[in-house]
Amino acid sequence: MTQNELLHIISLNESETLDFKRLWKDDFLKTICSFSNGNGGILVLGIEDNKTITGIETPIKLLETLPNKINNQLGIIPQIEEITINGKSLICIDVKKSYAPVSYHGSFYYRSGSVTLQLKGSELTHFLLKKYGTTWDAVELDNFTLDDIDIDTVNKFKLLAKSRLPLLATEVDLLEIMTKLNLYNGNKFNRAAVLLFAKNPQKYFVQSFSKIGKFITDTELVADDITEGNLFLQDLLKVGGGELLIW
Repeated sequence: MTQNELLHIISLNESETLDFKRLWKDDFLKTICSFSNGNGGILVLGIEDNKTITGIETPIKLLETLPNKINNQLGIIPQIEEITINGKSLICIDVKKSYAPVSYHGSFYYRSGSVTLQLKGSELTHFLLKKYGTTWDAVELDNFTLDDIDIDTVNKFKLLAKSRLPLLATEVDLLEIMTKLNLYNGNKFNRAAVLLFAKNPQKYFVQSFSKIGKFITDTELVADDITEGNLFLQDLLKVGGGELLIW
């Protein structure tokens, strides 16, 4: 990176891919981790939040210790270099996007705007699945078998789909149907197969139900119900007048 390139970077605001720090602290490994889990980013040491250039007093020491520290803690090797502006040394840590999840002390971090956040719960699940190139519904199951599929639901689906999938409508081999629908890979069924065609999907996913409510105003609920079963059996119909909400 040239001096002019760094001056241009300093003129920018902190963002998902840019952060300024006056001094190095090991806690900033979270920031580097978040850059790696996102689209990459640059951490510049020796700058105040108001963009005043203070410089780093011991740049040589950081150049010697940071590469090993980052690699040992995060398993990545960013480009680290010293650039001098107005006689003051700045350290630029250029982090590339990682195509595998990167964790720091067992936790995963992501960048949102100019803030570094720890991923938890469903956000962490979606992040890991995305990094591994899959989605929640495409994950395969070990304990779901052909016997768990509701044949009546499959037959109803074939009738509904006959205009768009005529070849599927005449198929009698259940495994072949599941394969053509990308629900079976020749060895295992995926989660989508459970939600669509299982006799009892709640056996595998307790929260796979729909909750419906009838409101006569924006806040007044007069009736509610829970529908279970596979997605074809969850009959989400309006019950009389009023507004039906599903959540």
